[in-house]
Amino acid sequence: MKYALGEFEEIVLLLVAAQHDQSYGLSITKAIEEKLKRSVTMSSVHTALYRLEEKGFVQSNIGGSSTARGGRRKRLFMISALGKTALKESRAARNQLWSMIPEFLMK
Repeated sequence: MKYALGEFEEIVLLLVAAQHDQSYGLSITKAIEEKLKRSVTMSSVHTALYRLEEKGFVQSNIGGSSTARGGRRKRLFMISALGKTALKESRAARNQLWSMIPEFLMK
């Protein structure tokens, strides 16, 4: 695989794509806990986001401030073209492996 993703990186990148331009650390943390029933810390999500940004798979910008956040601004993440390619490649590799399993074995 040209654009290798770790399992947690892939989950975070999938959620960045799913949340489109409303993706940030807390929204991803909550989605992992709610959708995957998996306990995760926000710092591990931020670490993955920054790693994905270094690889060029996501881009970020600082959003506007809000009174709900005490005037603080949040960093919003968006999937990049390279990130889309990485997800497509990851899905294709997983599908290829799944197709190798004899059907009777999964019944």
